[in-house]
Amino acid sequence: MNLQSDDFELFGLAQRFAQERSAIDARWKELQREAHPDKFAAQGAAAQRVAMQWSVRINEAYQRLKDPLRRAAYLCELRGAPIRAEDNTAMPAAFLMQQMEWREALEDAEGEAALDALDDEVQQARRAALARCGQLLDEAGDATGAAREVRALMFIARFGDDIERRRDQLGQ
Repeated sequence: MNLQSDDFELFGLAQRFAQERSAIDARWKELQREAHPDKFAAQGAAAQRVAMQWSVRINEAYQRLKDPLRRAAYLCELRGAPIRAEDNTAMPAAFLMQQMEWREALEDAEGEAALDALDDEVQQARRAALARCGQLLDEAGDATGAAREVRALMFIARFGDDIERRRDQLGQ
């Protein structure tokens, strides 16, 4: 194992968006067993520190690889298309209109049924955006286009959190 390896190389996976979660989970468990600091107790404190570094590195990679949004963002970064969500907020007009409609629907939501319908619509948009990310990254080789989808997905994820907060407000 090499600390400088990218996450895909570390996990022995092809550098693709499309991944089987079960394969990621299984490989994470294998790597954690190999690098667990307790295995190095007899070799002294220095070996345990190195094992701890490995364990942290493996966990960081696992967190990125298991989450489709984080995996897409990571692939964009690896392929030279940084997300830059904090300073690149440009979105297509249709997506901006969709955001406004969702916001209005959220404000107008009076009960669980309305929130469920909105959540279903948002989750469908999330699935569609993830599919576009996969197509752009794995088939078209368009990391810049995928980065735009990742920025949209980041909004969708935040909006999903807003729906849950609204649920909590209505439940009180």
